[in-house]
Amino acid sequence: MTQTIETAATGTATTAGARAHARDQHGKTAETMGFVPATSAPGRLLAGLPDAASPTWAESLAFGRYTTMALARGTRIRLTDTSGDACVHALLYRAGATHERLNVADTVKVPWQAYPAAGHPLLSDAGRLMATIVADTSSRHDALTGATTLTGNTAKYGAGAVHSASPAARELLTLGALKNGMGPRDVAPSLSLFKGIAVDPAGSITFTGSAGPGAAVELLLHLDAVLVLANTAHPLDPRREFTGTAVDILAWHAPQDLRELEAGRLVGPLAPEHLQALLNTEHDLTARNAR
Repeated sequence: MTQTIETAATGTATTAGARAHARDQHGKTAETMGFVPATSAPGRLLAGLPDAASPTWAESLAFGRYTTMALARGTRIRLTDTSGDACVHALLYRAGATHERLNVADTVKVPWQAYPAAGHPLLSDAGRLMATIVADTSSRHDALTGATTLTGNTAKYGAGAVHSASPAARELLTLGALKNGMGPRDVAPSLSLFKGIAVDPAGSITFTGSAGPGAAVELLLHLDAVLVLANTAHPLDPRREFTGTAVDILAWHAPQDLRELEAGRLVGPLAPEHLQALLNTEHDLTARNAR
């Protein structure tokens, strides 16, 4: 979540003065924050929103911070690396059944593709389709390396705790999990967006960095889900300084896109593995609704 620190104004030494000062902040905005209602977000976040759509989530997430949101099936989420130096570590959990969650190993193995891009399925450990990447202008993502850790950040930057100057992704993701009734054991390997890697024929992994300012990726949810995001350094970033930029988040309800995807009109015809995972999801939803 965004942390804003302000210098105390004259008169805040009293309860009445502090209350007046606090109330005076109502309606003011910061460079990075969540916008409630989402329609109050600045134009850069809402740009490109379909004409008939109404935003359900709008936030600019600062570097070194995390956020989480429960979202409905059929929600489309756009993440934009506005300044070109974000690195977003993402986890997905099935709402109401958080034991089912994103499995990055299956997400790479099942579709025979190590590099997530438009059309890539994000799979749960139950073989169901949690989300699909339906648009991508970055192509710099990482499903292999995982998240930074307290130990790793401490060795590299001198600190890695949540409230330090260089918080580790796993520590931030753990806070997001705790906000949703889970704990450290529920923080599985994450998918990293906007900072890529490449694997050479010998199996070595090379950091390929960012695609630059303005790159965006969009996810379409196939299940009601809890999304946890941490915007912090990539574990292979070679820079010794802990540095990065904010990411813009915009979500809207787009159930019609589920039908368009299944029909092959959103990202093209689905590969057999993608289609089977989608059928597994639809079968499970039908069975649950029939009870």
